[in-house]
Amino acid sequence: MSNEKGKILVVDDDRLVLATLTYGLAQAGFEVIDADNGDDAILLAREHRPELALLDIRMEGLSGFDVAAYLREYLHIPFMFLSAFADEATVAKVKELGAVAYLIKPLDIHQIVPAVEAAFANRKQTQTPAPPAQELNKPVLHELLPVAVGVLMHRYSLSRQDALDRLQKLAAAEGRELELQAKMLVEAVEMLAQPASVK
Repeated sequence: MSNEKGKILVVDDDRLVLATLTYGLAQAGFEVIDADNGDDAILLAREHRPELALLDIRMEGLSGFDVAAYLREYLHIPFMFLSAFADEATVAKVKELGAVAYLIKPLDIHQIVPAVEAAFANRKQTQTPAPPAQELNKPVLHELLPVAVGVLMHRYSLSRQDALDRLQKLAAAEGRELELQAKMLVEAVEMLAQPASVK
C-alpha cells in the first residue's frame, strides 16, 4: 500500500492494549508488526526492520529496556516507551537509552498516533543513510547471545543467569562455541516462526 506512513513494531504483553494499539495505528495508516514479548519483538525487528518501535517496559522475559538496548545497539532502530510507570529510576533509564518519546498509560490511541507521527517526522529529517543490505544481514555472532538467552528465559520461565547457564551447558554438550550455539538457537526459532508454506 503506497499511502502507508511507515513501519512500526508495537510490543506489549497485555493482549488488549496490543490489539488496541495495533488497530489504531493501522487505521492511522501505519504498517504495524506486533509482539507480546521481548524475544519475539527482537526476532521480528531483525526480520522486518521497522522504522520505529513502541515498547511496553515491564514484560515477562526480556523487558522493554532490554529490547530497546538491542534495537539501538545492533539494528539502529529508534524507539519510544509506553508505560504505566513514571518513577525516577524508570525515567532515568528511558533517558539513558535515548528514547524518542515516553508515554504514560493509560493513553487513548488518539494521543498515541500524533506522538508516533512526530517521531516519524523527526526521523525523516535526521535520517542517516542505511548500511547496505548485505551488511545488515551479515550475522554478528555476539549480538545473538542476548537474544538466545532471552528466548530461553521466555520459553522456560528462567532467570537470566539460569538461561545463560543452560545455553553454556548445551554448547558444552554439543562441543560448540557459546556464540555459535546462540546463533543456531535463534535460527531455529526464526525458522519455527516462519508461516507454513502453502503446498
